[in-house]
Amino acid sequence: MKEFRIFTDSTTDLPVEFYEKYDVPYISLTYNLDGATYNDNHTVSASEFYDKIRNGSTPTTSQPSPEIAEEFFRNEIAKKDTDILFIAFSSELSGTYNSVSLAAANIMEENPERKIIVIDSLAASTGEGLIVHKAVKYKEAGHTLEETAKYVEDIKLHAVHLFTVDDLNCLHRGGRVSKGTAILGTLANIKPLLHTDNTGHLTSIGMARGRKKSILSLIDLMEKQMGSCRDQNDIIYMCNGDCMEDAEFAKETIRTRFGIENIVITDTGPVIGAHSGPGTLAIFFMGDYR
Repeated sequence: MKEFRIFTDSTTDLPVEFYEKYDVPYISLTYNLDGATYNDNHTVSASEFYDKIRNGSTPTTSQPSPEIAEEFFRNEIAKKDTDILFIAFSSELSGTYNSVSLAAANIMEENPERKIIVIDSLAASTGEGLIVHKAVKYKEAGHTLEETAKYVEDIKLHAVHLFTVDDLNCLHRGGRVSKGTAILGTLANIKPLLHTDNTGHLTSIGMARGRKKSILSLIDLMEKQMGSCRDQNDIIYMCNGDCMEDAEFAKETIRTRFGIENIVITDTGPVIGAHSGPGTLAIFFMGDYR
């Protein structure tokens, strides 16, 4: 079997230890905060990042260009010459997939013996990370590049993203809710329930009054959507935008209700957090449907 590696991008919001343990290189998206540009090698802490947003900073984000993506491929191929499966951030939320696809085509044109498969995960944050995790485990079981690519295509719309945010104003700035909804929702302590749909868009699926109720509502939805995929949830990922106490509450509730012990909490990274804001709490798992 010809050797291949799995690549991805930094919006997976996975722990650094994961990338190192499983040899998964990732291309960094960048963000601008208070006039400075950052990437994964030059960044601020999660708490500092979200505190700046709370105090009025408005970060912006940038995707990698095809030229940067091509340089990334060349650098990684120089380290280890293998075929590649690249799992990319949703094309409906970023141009990363298109940039990587163009770069991969150029590399393969120059090196016809090389095979690079780029998959649009239609996923975001640790929902994309969950797909990468599943792909890595499938590869470890002895499957080929083509088999693993097909597996990812088969499961990606079963990677469920459920999340809530604490600040509707961040969603308004990102065009996800109207200004009126943000104002009224804030005054009434209304928290949105959102998900990433089958097209890779972030969409609203409900509302709850109060923070605790919004978290419990996500877990109720989780129970409904896991369905026949319950046995596939050997791991649950959660990410948080500087709200670890809420994340721990959700983790314990999930553990108690479903008996799932392997629940990993990560930080919502700055590229995702720039749009979702502080207080973002998300749960990612395998389900019958998104």
